[in-house]
Order: sequence, then structure tokens, then C-alpha cells
Amino acid sequence: MTITPASPGPALSRPGRSWSGTVDYGPGPLHVPSSVDQLRALVGSSARIRALGTRHSFSTVAASDAALVSLADLPPDLEFDTAARTVRVGAGVRYGELAVAAAEVGLALANMGSLPHISVGGASATGTHGSGDRLRSLANSVRAIELVTATGDLLTLDREQDPEIFGGVVLSLGALGVVTHLTLDLVPAFAMRQSVHLDFPAEAMNGADLLGMLAGGYSVSLFHHWDGHVAQAWVKQAVGSDEPLPEEWFGGRRAVAAVHPLPGMPADFCTDQTGQEGPSHERLPHFRLEFTPSNGEEIQSEYFVAREHLGEAVAAVMPLGERIRPLLHASEIRTVAADELWLSPAYQRDSACVHFTWKQLPAEVDALLPEIEERLAPFAPRPHWGKVFTTAPETVRAQYPRLPEFLALRDRLDPGRKFTNAYVDRLLGE
Repeated sequence: MTITPASPGPALSRPGRSWSGTVDYGPGPLHVPSSVDQLRALVGSSARIRALGTRHSFSTVAASDAALVSLADLPPDLEFDTAARTVRVGAGVRYGELAVAAAEVGLALANMGSLPHISVGGASATGTHGSGDRLRSLANSVRAIELVTATGDLLTLDREQDPEIFGGVVLSLGALGVVTHLTLDLVPAFAMRQSVHLDFPAEAMNGADLLGMLAGGYSVSLFHHWDGHVAQAWVKQAVGSDEPLPEEWFGGRRAVAAVHPLPGMPADFCTDQTGQEGPSHERLPHFRLEFTPSNGEEIQSEYFVAREHLGEAVAAVMPLGERIRPLLHASEIRTVAADELWLSPAYQRDSACVHFTWKQLPAEVDALLPEIEERLAPFAPRPHWGKVFTTAPETVRAQYPRLPEFLALRDRLDPGRKFTNAYVDRLLGE
């Protein structure tokens, strides 16, 4: 552990709303410092403050009734170590921008989310993930983290130097401080191909076939509409490691034209689906960095269950299909490998994620979620921190055996609760 001992930047009148328009981040003010020194002074002089990322969360994880701070104007500080295969990067940098810079020095991110538009700091803090049987959430690539503590000091924590607490620091819901930089593990640059198969038969919705499809590439996503069959399988394969898929696969046929995962949306926003080889950062996300993938008029929910229970979990929710479909754009099934991060929904459990992209009908979605959660309850679902759910706080807390240690760490780093908000207090406990 390394601590570096210490004028706030300009403040905007209102933080505004989320990308989806469904979350009001609070009355503000929103501060946008342009240097770490400004950030340290701001944090040190604030009674309460929360960091705001790229506003892609659908929950109120980043909302606050006090001051907020954006890291968007801090320098990106991209510092690559090609021998060690690492990068030190500003927390406000978007993954898509980082991936392009890494490719220029012969390196790559091992994993990316479906959107390359999200920031490194925000995605790590909330447990954002991609999809792949062997791929852990994005936070697991973090090997060192620098954050401003409640006193305005700069604290550096390292996976190797601080192993007793590091699992609680990276995925912390913003409750420990304001992260300025992260050091990430990278891999040698590699090529990928992506193809999409469509219209799978109903019999392929069983657990064995779902898991078989999800194992069909480096990263796989299955889209469906709770009507009893998989509509689209997006399969991303590492060139040289994965064999190209046949025209017919698990009963689904290969798409002859590009598709979007949401019905009626143009495929221009999506990454290449032709099966042509390309850099991994141009295949791993579903959407291209240079486009806004949609207008954001949606709500998202997601639940992690043990991977071996995926078929049973989907079957348990399927009877609600007629009530789900009128509220739904599409559902996605993904996989995430187990990890050791204390607040990770994939903590010590290889997971399958049952995801819903809802139409922007918050009252109707809120009314239906308890019934979905009741049907998933036998499978001990862990909700995604950045998405909408109605699970009782005590039920959520019971899923995290290291929570007492996290709360003790929070008491140590932020005894005055400078970085808390209603969301954190309600779900983790005061």
C-alpha cells in the first residue's frame, strides 16, 4: 500500500440523467476537474461526494443527493509497458479508446463489454462483463488502483503488494474513494472473427444445448424473446484457436446479412458479423465505438446464476413469457468465469447471466421484476449492480460471504461515509 499525502475544478449546475434517461443523478453540483490535484482538493473539502462515469448504469448506483464528480476532463495518461503487458490508464478513459491504443503497440484487452463506450473506472467498480466461459468480469484485469481517499490523499493499492484487501478494492461500487488510475493486465494482440446464427429450434433451448452453444467460441451471446427458442447466437472466435462454425449449428442457420440484437434497429451500429478476421477490439464488443448503438430508451436487468443451473433457471421464468414479451426489446444469455472479487456477482461461481433489455416502461417493469426474481430464487441469483432489480437488500447481502470484510475495509478507508449514497447504504448496510 502506498499513500501520497496533498483548486477544485469548475462545477456544473446539474449532473443530468443517465444514458437511458431513467436515472436522475441528483441535484448536484457536478464537478469536472482537469487534474488529479484539483480532484484531491475537491474531495478533501467536500462533506460528501460520488464519482459519476459514462452514465450507462440503469440503477441508482452513481446517484447522490450531494456533490458528484466526473473524471471526463482528466488526462487519459495511457502508459503502456509492452514487456510486462500492462497499461496504466486514467479511470475516465473509455474501453474502446484504450483498446485502439493498445493495438497500436501490439497488445489487447482479453475481454470487453458489449459497449466499448463505457469507462474503465466505472465498469470495474460495478462488475461489468462481456461473455465467455473462460472470461472473468472486466474488473479482474486490474492489477493496481489509485484512488483519492476521504482526506484527499492519493492511495495506491496493488494486487501483489496488498493481496489481503485487493479483492475488495476494485469492485467497490464507488464506496471507498474516487479512482484516478488503474493498471490493467493486457495480452498480445490477437485476431478474431464473428458470425451470427439465427432461428434455433425449440429443442435447442434445453440446458445442455444452451451451454453447448455458449461454449462455441471465445465469447458467445444468445438473444431470445421468451418465446421458447433462441433467435440469435453471436459467436466471437479467436483465430487460430477456434474452428469456424458450419452453416447449420445446433439447428440454427448462419445469417446472410448483418443483424442487430434488438428487433427493428439498424445493424450499421454493430461490429462485423461476416466471419472475416479482424482485430479483437473490433469483434469483442457488439457495437462499434464510432456509433451510438441506440437512443438509450431502454431499461436493463440481469441476474447471475450458477452456470450449471442455466437451463433450469430459464425454464422457471419461461411461463412468464406472455407477460414479459410486451415489455421486452430482447433478452441475452451470457457466461462469466468465477473470480475472487468480494462484491463480484461471479464470486467463486462460474456463472450464466440472464439479461433483459426492457422497453422504457419503468412502472410495468418494476411490477413484473418481483415475479421473475421469485422464479429465479431457487438458483440464488445475484443481480448486476448497475442494472434494475427489486431483490430485498437482505437477500442480496446473503449472496456475498466477504461483505463483512468489505464493510470493515470501508470503515477503515472512509469512516465518515463521504463516498456513500442511498443505493450503497440500502444494499450493503450502513
